[in-house]
Amino acid sequence: MPVLVAPGVGTAPRLGETSVKICGLTTIADVHAVAAADANYVGFVFFKKSPRNVSVAQARDLAIEVPMGIAKVALVVNATDEFLDEITAAVPLDILQLHGKETPERVSEIKARYGLPVMKAVGVADESDLPALDAYSAVADQLLIDAKPPKNADLPGGNGLSFDWRLIAGREFGVPWMLAGGLTPENVAEAVRMTGTQQVDVSSGVESAPGVKDPARIRRFVKGARS
Repeated sequence: MPVLVAPGVGTAPRLGETSVKICGLTTIADVHAVAAADANYVGFVFFKKSPRNVSVAQARDLAIEVPMGIAKVALVVNATDEFLDEITAAVPLDILQLHGKETPERVSEIKARYGLPVMKAVGVADESDLPALDAYSAVADQLLIDAKPPKNADLPGGNGLSFDWRLIAGREFGVPWMLAGGLTPENVAEAVRMTGTQQVDVSSGVESAPGVKDPARIRRFVKGARS
């Protein structure tokens, strides 16, 4: 299944190659490390409780440094139109990633208002969570299938938790989808093999400390995803 990006953003991987998203970038050095590793997407987190949170001004400066051919993704959580207006006016973006409790109706509203592809994150813990994947695939341009956060967790993602990948192994959802949740350089090859995913997302799994990206782990992750 092809990578879905905004027109003019050539992030599609080579035939048979897994596409990789590195999320939670906070420094120019992070951008350079991701570009050097040949990843396909970068993610900027707009969520104040996250150790990877960036301001709109920071995200703008980071986005300007991203080379052509790498898609720039804004991760937001239950964002208002006012906040999305501010982000999209200031930051050159290719995709909006909705990582909160946005309903399918809200996903459709955001797509119509901003004219950008929308990726909807859906948390999975057991079979009871699977119907939501079908519901969101009807309105989103991509799905990000993540581990469902524990109750009362501060973060909706980036917790370093995985789920039983057998729940989605070999499934099709009608739109491109990306696997997230607890992925590391050590397990990403197995995750790709087990699920058949063509896209993977990582944040905490390539860090030396919360919010601190490790260039060596980024390189190893990309290599492992494509091994």
